[in-house]
Amino acid sequence: MLNEKAKEVKKDFDLLALGELLLRLSPLGNERLSRGDTFLKQMGGAELNVVSGASLLGLRTGIISKLPANTIGAFAKNHVRFCGVSDDYLTYDESRDARLGIYYYEYGAYPRKPGIVYDRMNTSINKISTRDYPNSLYQSTRCFHTSGITLALSEGTCRTAIEMMKRFKAAGSLISFDVNFRANLWSGPQAKACIEQILPYVDIFFCSEDTAKLTFLKEGSIRDIMKSFTKDYPISIVASTQRIVHSPKIHTFGSVIYNAKEDAYYEEKPYENIEVVDRIGSGDAYISGVLYGLLAHSFDCRAALAYGNATSSTKNTIPGDLPSSDLAEIERIIQGHHSHVQTEMDR
Repeated sequence: MLNEKAKEVKKDFDLLALGELLLRLSPLGNERLSRGDTFLKQMGGAELNVVSGASLLGLRTGIISKLPANTIGAFAKNHVRFCGVSDDYLTYDESRDARLGIYYYEYGAYPRKPGIVYDRMNTSINKISTRDYPNSLYQSTRCFHTSGITLALSEGTCRTAIEMMKRFKAAGSLISFDVNFRANLWSGPQAKACIEQILPYVDIFFCSEDTAKLTFLKEGSIRDIMKSFTKDYPISIVASTQRIVHSPKIHTFGSVIYNAKEDAYYEEKPYENIEVVDRIGSGDAYISGVLYGLLAHSFDCRAALAYGNATSSTKNTIPGDLPSSDLAEIERIIQGHHSHVQTEMDR
């Protein structure tokens, strides 16, 4: 259950996350990967997206990762700093084969779906180790976050992530974990076996209904599924997103949060008919909003729900992986969502 001391103790960071930084290359507009000649270069990565969004909302955040010690690594580091995220815990791979993971993203337009091609084998993140970091790292944050992607990348990243979870937990930090299942990285049974090892350390758990059913073989309603995780493990809060894809450009988004201590579920009306510019990173933006709501509002699940839904829905309207909405904009969007009066523009 939630460590009460982690809510109050002043530390250097509110949130640290461990994960891979990825270089994203996208053809311009709706051009195809198979024929486009020009690519837009951007940065992303699930955990970087989370801490970037949380930083924009006002939390003190940092990223734990390993980058190549070259100009591409410098490009990634500069983006970390631009997002207001600390680079104190970036380490660098100086080997001749050092490289940053890449993914290529192709926008979709109905009836054609978006497409992704990954090029992330043998990247520098796979060399990361707890030996790269001082013991003081584990005393430095209120909350530590990582995802199933980090566990799935390699035996090395999995081992490092699990050991860091244990050390942060022992030091009194809250542990946040997003399943973020990727079939191109591991199978459902592999994910289930690995993640079930770390769930005893997790306080805040993010898992979609589809993933719970397909990966963890859960049955029943989403509420039954969410509660079952807290019965099987000492998880305090479970959050599950609900997305309806009407077309690649029109989505509806909402979520459910379950608080085990209160035995209470939190929901609100979904954001309907979102005009999707780029959905990549919107799930990570949801996590950043939820964690902001919890950490900045004394673990108020209503606040977590409101910030999570608004931050995710807004990210869908922004190109690239990384969010760009600050607290003032998100609060205006929350106010507008709960109001019957909509203005044409912010001014």
